[in-house]
Order: sequence, then C-alpha cells, then structure tokens
Amino acid sequence: MAAKWAQKTVAIPAQRRGCHLITPKILREIEGDLSGFKCGLAHLFLQHTSASLTINENYDSDVQADTETFLNRIVPEGRSAPWKHTLEGPDDMPAHIKSSMFGCALTIPITDGRLNMGTWQGIWLCEHRDNASSRKIVITLNGI
Repeated sequence: MAAKWAQKTVAIPAQRRGCHLITPKILREIEGDLSGFKCGLAHLFLQHTSASLTINENYDSDVQADTETFLNRIVPEGRSAPWKHTLEGPDDMPAHIKSSMFGCALTIPITDGRLNMGTWQGIWLCEHRDNASSRKIVITLNGI
C-alpha cells in the first residue's frame, strides 16, 4: 500500500469566548477523505494566536465552562494586568498566553477510516477573545 496525503482548510465561524466542542464539524468536513485511510495520522493546525486547540471531555459541557473559569483565574486581564501588549484590547495579551498554554496543533491517530480517540474525548476550539473572528484550521491526513 502506498502512503497518501490529504489536506483541507476548515473555517470555524466566530465563537463567543470559551471552549467549544468542534469534533462534529471537523468530522463532517473531512469524512470523505478520512474514510480512505486504514492507518495514519490527522494533524490539525490552528492558524491563529489568540485561540487554541485541545482534546478534552466531549460529554459534560460543565468541563468546558470550568476550563474557561480556570484560564481566566490564572491569566489576569483588565487594567490591573501587567501586560505591555494592549494595542488590540485588554483581552489580546491574555489570549496569546492562553493560546500558548494549550497550543495550536493536535495529532490524532487514524484507524480504519476514523479518528481513534477515546470514548469521552472531543476536539475543542478554545476562543480566548471577547470579539473573535472566524478561525481556520488546516487539517492534514497522512497514512495508508
């Protein structure tokens, strides 16, 4: 079997601040290509510096809310925050820090045409800005 590649850029509409389960949207966008892989890797790369990607709970939305609460407690925001970078608003520098904490890329195994994640795992887009724009994720599939 020869190795093959597929790549697609997926646009996620603007979201409110917080953590959002995007697994269904991702799967809809790549299902045609994904089904052709027996074994491989899916790489997701978010093309932004004020949002992030992570894998976490896909069932109880309280986990998403609690994660946002945690992030807001450990990364100060507002006039009393010590950040120098404020040109794009008081939530921008905290968004960059939160983005670096979770990161902008994920790698997920592909097995028999499916993303091989655990039962309770889902792909999250974490939006760290108050007034965000749409986000783009480049998804690259590689395997046999």
